[in-house]
Amino acid sequence: NVKRLAAGELDIALVQGTVASRVLQSADERRLAIFYAMYPSQGMMAVPAASPARRLEDLKGQPIVFGVGTSGLVVLARQVFGGIGMDIDRDFQALYVDRAGQSPQLVIEGRAAGLWGAGEGWPGFERLAEAPGGARFLAPDEGQIRDILKAHPFLSPMTVPAGAYPGIDAPLRTVGSWNLIMARPDLPEAAGYRVARALHDAAADLGAALPQAADSTAANTAEATPDAALLHPGTARLLRELGLVPG
Repeated sequence: NVKRLAAGELDIALVQGTVASRVLQSADERRLAIFYAMYPSQGMMAVPAASPARRLEDLKGQPIVFGVGTSGLVVLARQVFGGIGMDIDRDFQALYVDRAGQSPQLVIEGRAAGLWGAGEGWPGFERLAEAPGGARFLAPDEGQIRDILKAHPFLSPMTVPAGAYPGIDAPLRTVGSWNLIMARPDLPEAAGYRVARALHDAAADLGAALPQAADSTAANTAEATPDAALLHPGTARLLRELGLVPG
């Protein structure tokens, strides 16, 4: 999607959060603009409920499933663990899979001590949490969150609500990234404004039709944007009208 946006083949397109953060920091592709927030991907580790691990570092040296090697989840893992001075390939027995559906089975069968993932409603976490024995979820502590955000300012502090998965009994603080709709550099401001305004006006209906769409709001777009200069001009116009970014 990033290449097709840069080539002008697409007007707007979904870009996974960690990829979007790299695009926004890249001098070559910085001209792509943030158009609208989609939904957050909160990074966390799931372990069997009976595991003695209580912190991420308790899993050091153990086999951990980080997902498909080329996925954004692995990029997020490298950022999170790198921010607290760990390397996922050096400090763990990192396991990568060909298909995301393979990941929870490795933990269920006892071949891995934990499963890295992100977001609410992620099938890998759902399957592990609903397996016999259940799951528990681990995330960076507050000091680690500060270190991660200092190292990777395009990540955001996030909270996974209680009940998001069986095993999360209280809100879980962590870090993550916003999956974004991004726009080609020359998408006209007027066209962008019309689409952004339509998304804003339809927010309640979209959220009712698809739970994940409840996060696609103008307010979350403002929250997901570290610098208003990164916004598409049409979106920036909408957010200014709503008082969400400076006029």
